[in-house]
Formats: sequence, C-alpha cells, structure tokens
Amino acid sequence: MPQTESPGIEAGPQPGPEREERPRPRPRQEDASAPRARWWTELPLIIVVYAAYSAGRLIVRGDVPGAVDHGLAILRIEKFLHINAEHPLNRLFTDHAWLGVPADFWYASLHYVVTPAILVWMFRAHAEQYRMVRTWLMTSTFLGLIGFTLLPTCPPRLLHPAHGFVDTMAQYSSYGWWGGEASAPRGMGGMTNQYAAMPSLHVGWALWCGVMLWRYGRTRTLKVAGVAYPLLTTIVVMGTANHYLLDALAGVAVMGVGLLLAGPVMRVAAMLRAALVARLAPVLAAARGGGSPVVSGGCQTSAGERIPRQRETRHGPGAEPGAAPADAGDGAAAPAR
Repeated sequence: MPQTESPGIEAGPQPGPEREERPRPRPRQEDASAPRARWWTELPLIIVVYAAYSAGRLIVRGDVPGAVDHGLAILRIEKFLHINAEHPLNRLFTDHAWLGVPADFWYASLHYVVTPAILVWMFRAHAEQYRMVRTWLMTSTFLGLIGFTLLPTCPPRLLHPAHGFVDTMAQYSSYGWWGGEASAPRGMGGMTNQYAAMPSLHVGWALWCGVMLWRYGRTRTLKVAGVAYPLLTTIVVMGTANHYLLDALAGVAVMGVGLLLAGPVMRVAAMLRAALVARLAPVLAAARGGGSPVVSGGCQTSAGERIPRQRETRHGPGAEPGAAPADAGDGAAAPAR
C-alpha cells in the first residue's frame, strides 16, 4: 500500500536534484595530430620570412618611372573620389612638430616591435591558435611582396613638391635615427626600397595585431588598443606621406585574402611535413641503431652465451661465473696437464 504522511506533520522540503556543473568549453585546437610549434623551429621560420620580405622590397627598386606613374594614378583616383585624406593630414603633421615627430617615431619603430611582440605573446599564451594566426600573417606578407613586385608605387612624399606633400621623415630626421630616405637608419637608405608602397603592410600588420588584441586580450585596455592601433597607424602612414589611403585599403584587403588562404596553406604544409617524415623515417630508424648488433665480424652471441659458441649450463656448480672451461661444454676440451 502506498504510504501517506501522518496528519499534522508537515512534509519537509524535499532535497532537489544537485545542480550539475556544466563542463567548460575547451579551447578549439587547430589539429589534434599537428605537433605543437617549438621556438627553435619558429624562430628560423620567422627570420626566413622577414628576410624574404626585406629582399622582396628590393626587387623593383630600379623601376622609378613606373612607380611614379602608379603613384600619380592612385592620387588621381582618390581626387576623383574625393578621398585624398593624405593632404590635410600631411599639412597637420608638417605644421605641428608635436604631432609630426611622434608620428615619425610611430612609423619607424612600432611596425617592427609590436608585431613580433604579439607573435611571442600568442606563442606563449595561446599556443592552440598560434599556428593559425602565424600562418595568416606570413601568407599575407607574401601576398604583399607580390604587390610590391607587380605594382611598384611612389609614395606621396617622393612625388614632386607641386603635388602638395612634405616628407616629414626628412623634415624631422634630426629628432630620430632615421635619415631622409624612408624609415631606414642614417646611411642605410640605399638598402631599402622606397617604392614599395602598395599595399601598405604597415596597415596590414597593424590590423593583424589589432585583431589579436581584440580577440585574445582579456582586459578592456587590450581591446581598446586592438581598435586604436590599426586606426592610428593608418592615420600615421598617411600623415607622414608614406602611403595613400588606397595603399591602406589594399593592406586591409591583403590581410583578408591571407586569412582565407591560411587554412589551405596549413593543410598543404601538413601534407608536405607528413611526406617528409615518411621519407626520412627509414634514415632516422637506421641512425637510431635499428637491428641486431654485430659482434666480431659476424660472430654473434645468443642468449646464455659469454663468448660466441660457448653456452652456459644452468645445472650444477659449473654454471657459476667461476666455472672452469672444462665445465662449459659444447665441445670445449680442457687443456692437457
């Protein structure tokens, strides 16, 4: 019979089901089979990419007339569309040193400081996403090199003064380490390509840094910096007359294409890595000493032998280490006395 509660006795609160703790979502990994990136492989890779970036900028340095024509064509397009924001910004930086000098320092320094710093931060703090974001940055950089090669472009500061631009890097060169030729240190201007303006990788790399700070930064300050850094960099490259607005937009476009290609590039790299490992596997196995060791030119000992063809017997006192040769057996005769 079903039991009923006694009258006058109130039923106490029934214990409810325990609250189940929802498992926290684990960070998405790129590929469970992919080995984690190591600094001793990443550092040479980054050096190679930066060397290719620097060398690629020098490929078209001799095509000055074509670069000037491309720069003037970009300027005409911007004037037609009324988006030539370089002129008012350049006048502002030229007339006010308190704006122009920090802008020159920004242009000459942060491009080469902030990007590596964020790469290191991603490597250490966000290892699961590092390989993807590193591939995105490097793929976009190579796309930028293609742009430098196919479309050498004269920056606004190197156009004839009649076009209304002032080279702030030359105007304020006494404040910094750079000379009158781009952001290169004094005396090294001949080692850089001043006509690699399209696309602007200053803006492209700044956009990548901003996305990293916004996406993976855990504080409001980092997220604000993620928005401010690419925007201020865009203003700086135009105000210092190093890039046109269309150069900046092209830098954004290159980063977008690089993001789309990062996944396929990683898959191709994984296939190449697997093929290389499969090809080198026999060599590595042989180097690690695979197979049976060879002793005395083909004379091999087997289990239970002290020297070739002299087996131990495990019966009787002759099996002890101090046994005489006569007790060893297997055809070994004792010497005659």
